[in-house]
Amino acid sequence: MTAKHIHLAAHFPGVNNTTVWSDPEAGSHIEFSSFVKLAQTAERAKFDFFFLAEGLRLREQNGEIYDLDVVGRPDTFAVLSALAAVTDRLGLAGTINSTFNEPFEVARQFASLDHLSAGRAAWNVVTSWDAFTGENFRRGGFLPQDQRYSRAETFLRTAWELFDSWRGDELLADKESGRFLADGGGFAHHDAHFDISGRFPVPRSPQGRPVTIQAGDSEEGREFAAATADAIFTRHGTLEAGQAFYSDVKGRLAKYGRSPHELVVLPAATFVLGDTDAEAHELAHEVRLQQVSEQTAIKFLEQLWNTDLSDHDPNGPLPAFDPVVGDLISKGRASVRMHRDPIATAHDWRQLAEAKHLSSRELIIEVTGRQNFIGSAETVAAAMNELVQADASDGFILVPHVTPGGLDQFADQVVPRLQERGVFREDYSGPTLRDHLGLG
Repeated sequence: MTAKHIHLAAHFPGVNNTTVWSDPEAGSHIEFSSFVKLAQTAERAKFDFFFLAEGLRLREQNGEIYDLDVVGRPDTFAVLSALAAVTDRLGLAGTINSTFNEPFEVARQFASLDHLSAGRAAWNVVTSWDAFTGENFRRGGFLPQDQRYSRAETFLRTAWELFDSWRGDELLADKESGRFLADGGGFAHHDAHFDISGRFPVPRSPQGRPVTIQAGDSEEGREFAAATADAIFTRHGTLEAGQAFYSDVKGRLAKYGRSPHELVVLPAATFVLGDTDAEAHELAHEVRLQQVSEQTAIKFLEQLWNTDLSDHDPNGPLPAFDPVVGDLISKGRASVRMHRDPIATAHDWRQLAEAKHLSSRELIIEVTGRQNFIGSAETVAAAMNELVQADASDGFILVPHVTPGGLDQFADQVVPRLQERGVFREDYSGPTLRDHLGLG
């Protein structure tokens, strides 16, 4: 059996506490030079794409800005358009919200980006989940989950209609006849969400449509991805959880007339490299201590317990009382949604802390970690390849803990070992992101 090829993307962390901003090697999260550095490293290593998340509002906790996260998220289209000028093959993926935007505007921006980049644009379609974020927008508020995904799917399909309103053969530029343009760009869409008609001003772009990425993990999100997405961004990266997620989402494709290869599954992952496995594990421990300081551990506890824990000892046991159920003190953090039953989650955390003799801070370090690849370059390459060949994923979106230079060591040491195994490209085979991902 032919080995699967691994897909790799580079995530510019932005608004989060994954990045160790206090590291001596860390740089700005808003200066253009930082974006250029990470993107050009990813392209040098022949990665599929560069990925930008989205931060529509600064998070708050106890009514104050949550200043333990890194803050930096300039406009997505401005950054990606600028990067198109300083890269040649690397895909450029941006997260754009379907709750607070309009299909015409977003389609025009992505079609323009696809032209500017010669076919390298990708759209991570997301929905907004809270009224707190919605306050920044004219409509305010937010939609219930079922309506969010209903709007998102209609939004995406409406954008597709706009992209497809140009066939691609309308630009004649016939100097002899003097005719420049054949008729094109007409659209009309009328439903419960959108009532628009007119002519789309951007001719058909190199990919026709940008690559579509989806990041939801709910039942609605998985179904949305199976129906519409080219790639899905997931947090399920370990062998057992990854295989279950992979099988589930790929198994949904047939009902939409799609084949398994038409959806690329890409979990997020971090990495720590060392000359030896032992050295890498020592470094990884230090990184996690930097990422989850005593102060950060308290903030994470407050997000579950939903109350002020500023007097709690982070090096002592978990709070003895149950979480407070009610209005959330943490605003703008999608991760809080994972605590669907805070009391049950607190019970599970207590059991884990007791079994492993963990302090509050040690427990938070344990439960908030991403999929991690830790070891020598050879060990990390082998571990990545094992997961991909076992159908736990099709590749990984890598999140360095130092920005912007944190990808360099991976590019220089791990990528050559994946190439030696014959599971990662030596060079790009085509000009577009669809070529990189093996999509039609």
